[in-house]
Amino acid sequence: MLCFKVVQEYERAVIFRLGRLLSGGAKGPGIFFVLPCIESYTKVDLRTLSFDVPPQEVLSRDSVTVSVDAVVYYRVSNPTISVANVENAHHSTRLLAQTTLRNMLGTKNLSEILADREAVSQGMQSALDEATENWGIHVERVAIKDVRLPVQLQRAMAAEAEASREAKAKVIAAEGEHQASRALKEAANIINESPSALQLRYLQTLSTISAEKNSTIVFPLPIDMLQQFMR
Repeated sequence: MLCFKVVQEYERAVIFRLGRLLSGGAKGPGIFFVLPCIESYTKVDLRTLSFDVPPQEVLSRDSVTVSVDAVVYYRVSNPTISVANVENAHHSTRLLAQTTLRNMLGTKNLSEILADREAVSQGMQSALDEATENWGIHVERVAIKDVRLPVQLQRAMAAEAEASREAKAKVIAAEGEHQASRALKEAANIINESPSALQLRYLQTLSTISAEKNSTIVFPLPIDMLQQFMR
């Protein structure tokens, strides 16, 4: 007497006959049959699954304590191995992800963790994928979700960033004053070499003042003209 079973498109059935793995690999999708009391089977989901790695307290290479969490995306690549080689492939992958995250971050400086999360994620994904290959698991992606720093360190970093911004602003202001001083010096040299340039600048200033509709205009006289009247 046969017992008919059905597995979905995204499922496979791993069959054991009298405790031995049935040859031919996993069955499905569709209809298959088992012999009651002789054969048993386990359904395996082939869809991509995900889980959150709880926040891990890690001491970085430069002796800074950080709390980091992540998310892992994986799927079963070999249903037969995932059932026959490990008791619970999903639970084992979760535990391994936690230890791998701690080991990866322990080899990085704080600046590397904050500035290059993608490299940390890729390194963790490669390490996990290699370790879970014998379990029939393929790790598709690992993403670092959040990096939390101690409050004292956050304040120190904020103060350092503020000091850096103020220093840059002072440098920019000093460069602007230096350029303005150089331009004034060049203009003074040009006027000194050509007295007619001073007269043109004088006339331009008068034109600007008259355009502003002022009621009183003061006309400065050259010093050499006043000296002629004083003789």
